[in-house]
Amino acid sequence: MRTKTFQLDRFFDRRPDREEARALDVSIPGEPLLLLAAALRDQGHGDLVTYSPKVFIPLTVLCRDVCHYCTFAKQPRELSQPYLAESQVLEIARAGEQQGCHEALFTLGDKPELRYRAAREALDQLGFASTAEYLVHIAGLVFDQAGLLPHINAGILDSDEMSALREVSASQGIMLESVSERLTERGGPHYGSPDKRPEVRLANIEQAGRLKIPFTTGILIGIGETRLERIESLLAIRELDDRYGHIQELIIQPFRAKADTLMAAHPPAEDDELDWTIAVARILFGQHMSIQAPPNLSPGAETRLIAAGINDWGGVSPVTLDHVNPEAPWPHIEVLREKTAQAGKTLVPRLPVYPRFIEEPKVWFSSRVSDRVRIRSDSTGLVRTDRWFPGALTEVPDRRGSFPAVTVPGTIGQIRIRVEKGLDLTEAEITRLFL
Repeated sequence: MRTKTFQLDRFFDRRPDREEARALDVSIPGEPLLLLAAALRDQGHGDLVTYSPKVFIPLTVLCRDVCHYCTFAKQPRELSQPYLAESQVLEIARAGEQQGCHEALFTLGDKPELRYRAAREALDQLGFASTAEYLVHIAGLVFDQAGLLPHINAGILDSDEMSALREVSASQGIMLESVSERLTERGGPHYGSPDKRPEVRLANIEQAGRLKIPFTTGILIGIGETRLERIESLLAIRELDDRYGHIQELIIQPFRAKADTLMAAHPPAEDDELDWTIAVARILFGQHMSIQAPPNLSPGAETRLIAAGINDWGGVSPVTLDHVNPEAPWPHIEVLREKTAQAGKTLVPRLPVYPRFIEEPKVWFSSRVSDRVRIRSDSTGLVRTDRWFPGALTEVPDRRGSFPAVTVPGTIGQIRIRVEKGLDLTEAEITRLFL
């Protein structure tokens, strides 16, 4: 055990190469993996854990794919309308803006017009040739009229569609889920879903890199894949990020069985498998990558997930359901803040795009999105706590005495205590506040 632990220590300063990564699936004790992952996370993200306050907008739940674990996709006969109307979308977005949200998550079925006449007829009545074309229009309306920053999760898109969406969104994404071809074979969870083929998903992720789009992706665990296949999936994502630098966050999502699906009796991903996968992802990607696990899919496990190496909870909505996992309600923000504090971290909101991309706005955003991101972010690239910004013709807000009523452990907490007592800070303490 000591030899294996010692071998892991070298990955504190460098990432494992492909051969070393594959070796992580053997019986290396879990505790050393978790300790290394947590140390790497702390080195890159310090005491902060982020989340994105959002609304979830299911523009359409029609889809041409037939994933065996999904309840999001519906048949036309189950719906009163194939697509949400402009007014419905804006109502959701404005409700989110009033509740302090910054992200409008557009999640929708993949190219339903290729499968359903109802989708084609609805698009024709709306005056659009495709779902993607309607999405560009609607995302633009939300951007202009509700003030939110769209994040697009629309399945497989071509280069022109992604470019058009880049003009009206801060980021885009698609889950890789797995590079395992086995899962696409008859009897597998992705059989009958052409858009879930690994080569198709990887090509789409690569296309986002060429287009300079901040991109979210990740893997789904517990659907029949092996540990080695998870590692191979993570390595495939890492290779694309090394080439293009566009992967902004990595989601490690556990499978949760749903009633009335072909996988209703399939066991859920086990806790230790989720922890192991988060830790391995952190070690493979290093200290700076943002890694998240959805808190609504593992209620009560917040401290454990932070210990495994995450630094982000993803999008959390005070307004809308998680329409992909409607049986799993979002945690209340104050509860999530308390759980995060119990793990020794401070919960802070972020935009649907991460600070390192905000530092290079001309590279990663259209001009109109760049302006909005600049106004909504502070000097660290996180969310402003008020709507004032330099140049605004309003009085600068007085934020004195507005520390949150939570205990902040660690070095930052000690510095805060000194500030509250009116003591002068040393140069080292001031420097620590900006690390």
